[in-house]
Amino acid sequence: MSPGAGLRDADLLVVGGGPAGLATALLARRAGMSVVVAEPRDAPIDKACGEGLMPGGLARLLDLGVDPPGVPFHGIGYRGPDRAVDARFAAGPGRGVRRTVLQAALHAAAQRAGVGWVRHRVTGLVQEAGGVVAAGVRANWLIGADGLHSAVARAAGIASSAGSPRRYGLRRHWRVAPWSDLVEVWWSPHAEAYVTPVAPDEVGVAILHRQTGASYERLLAGFPGLVARLAGAQACGPVRGAGPLRRRVRARVQGRVLLVGDAAGYEDALTGEGISLAFGQAEAAVAALAAGRPEGYEQQWRRRTRTYRLLTRGLVLATAPRPLRRAVVPVCAAAPALFGRIVNVLAG
Repeated sequence: MSPGAGLRDADLLVVGGGPAGLATALLARRAGMSVVVAEPRDAPIDKACGEGLMPGGLARLLDLGVDPPGVPFHGIGYRGPDRAVDARFAAGPGRGVRRTVLQAALHAAAQRAGVGWVRHRVTGLVQEAGGVVAAGVRANWLIGADGLHSAVARAAGIASSAGSPRRYGLRRHWRVAPWSDLVEVWWSPHAEAYVTPVAPDEVGVAILHRQTGASYERLLAGFPGLVARLAGAQACGPVRGAGPLRRRVRARVQGRVLLVGDAAGYEDALTGEGISLAFGQAEAAVAALAAGRPEGYEQQWRRRTRTYRLLTRGLVLATAPRPLRRAVVPVCAAAPALFGRIVNVLAG
């Protein structure tokens, strides 16, 4: 490539400095590519999420040489008004990690690996015969890892839309010692609350719901058992929100532009696989570019996300009616072996 005036050159431009983008950058550096990340925000970058790394995602993170501090958890527990069921991981623990801690650890690893960084909000791009120009960078390829409402997808002409049912997420941290070595999922007729240990004296409580405009406090009050657990705990930090969660994306490849993470399409956070999926997609996208076959990424994306898409979509639809939501925990408690198998499929 011949550089234009004021432009920097790289093999790969990654748009988005969150975990999906930084994992992509690290994998591309491992494959021998020069990489620049475009991200307008200062590190560490926060986001509303459950903050639980499933065992498969944690293994991929450690393979990248990134080992952020956190709290191990050993499975998933479902909690209802009068029933509970636990499933423990067969392949080792996951880890609860504050989103800011995870992003900072990945950012530091990217700096050590020689990844370039430009503080630029990408709102447009130009595809040329031999590359892509965006954020003042001309690169052979561009990977968009810029979240649910991806500007890269829009600029590349990739159609996307919010799916249904529309669900939203809210998260807040609480200063209290974790009372369980599991990620607990509390069920109510209106929402689910995910309790993740993230420090020896702190838990994150993320609530997934369908009530547009509902406050965190009102939603939390719908879980009296959880409210009792949090009695006397100090709320720390702001409430952060995200959504609508389901995002339908027409394609993951358009010319020299690829999408990974939430930008590539998202079902729901119900099964807790977001980070694991993003890391797996990053692997597939980088492998496709290294092989010179970017078009192959679309098939790999579908293969790697198939179980998540089918199972999560099915669970979201099945638990939409209120009577069925009341039955979730009793049914899982009545079939603990099946519940355990499902949890361990999602854990990988």
